[in-house]
Amino acid sequence: MGKDEHKRKSKNRMAQTPKNQLRAHDVEFSESMADQEDLEAQARARAADTRIKNQKR
Repeated sequence: MGKDEHKRKSKNRMAQTPKNQLRAHDVEFSESMADQEDLEAQARARAADTRIKNQKR
């Protein structure tokens, strides 16, 4: 087994994200058009962010 056998240069054959999901797009959000589900989702996101910040400390 040669020393170069384990080295690969940027040939990631098993990417973590499929190529068809790499495009991210921003969606505009309006408080006036938000329904109850949107508000609950925002609250869950804020709670998750708080948990993550507390774990890092």
